[in-house]
Amino acid sequence: MTRHRLEVWGDPIEHSRSPALHTAAYRALGLDWQYGRRRVSAESFSGELGALDETWRGLSLTMPLKDAAFAATSSRDRHAELTGAVNTMLLGSEPQGFNTDVGGIIDALAENGIEDFAAVRILGAGATAASALVAASECGASRVEVHARRPERAEGLWALGERLGMRVDVTELDASGALVDLTIATLPSGTVLDASVSAALAESGGDLFEVAYEPWPSALADAWHGGRVVSGSEMLLHQAVRQVRVFLHSDPLHPLDDEARVRDEMRSAYVGD
Repeated sequence: MTRHRLEVWGDPIEHSRSPALHTAAYRALGLDWQYGRRRVSAESFSGELGALDETWRGLSLTMPLKDAAFAATSSRDRHAELTGAVNTMLLGSEPQGFNTDVGGIIDALAENGIEDFAAVRILGAGATAASALVAASECGASRVEVHARRPERAEGLWALGERLGMRVDVTELDASGALVDLTIATLPSGTVLDASVSAALAESGGDLFEVAYEPWPSALADAWHGGRVVSGSEMLLHQAVRQVRVFLHSDPLHPLDDEARVRDEMRSAYVGD
């Protein structure tokens, strides 16, 4: 029996653009695979996962399921192990877990010419902040400021920085900070900061990579000045390309056949969705 079914799970999930991206990819690759979406809560995840049959190839996971997916996988790639988060499951007798968000951030930054930076500011302290921290490390950053509404939530990021050999300083979200080359905002979609806070962050924040992509431009992106601004739609695209690699080759680093064309088809589907 061919494993040909895939879905993105999360709660909420109605806003997800993943079906458009993945459907375009498989069409471009000549594969008759089905990709849909399903609203799944953290409480119902285990039951939903256990009910899948052998027609299922894999899952994309968004909030609040990345921790549960981590626990449900038998093996995980390095990015998933570092962050404690799985956003991609390759199903089978021993499910494999991957975190393609890290690579999605790296690829999105590189495509927009943002590759040479030493000091980074991360806004937020959730699962995506951990992916941003690992991405910053792999891009060569040596110092990271984490600004969080509740700094105590960032203890795990400080510990992760220790593992990565990086200096991580944690402070309040509205605290002033040193000059940095890049700001990565991982705050929830729709977050609106006080105008004075946004202005201060922009003044010393370098380029802005805003993980959120709806609504766009975000309030923070609108307030940014002096540096480049990159939307989270770029991360969404590139992490999805890595997910397709996983579903085809069990490896997020294994390029697709004619990958540039496939990526262009995915981008076109996203823009037109």
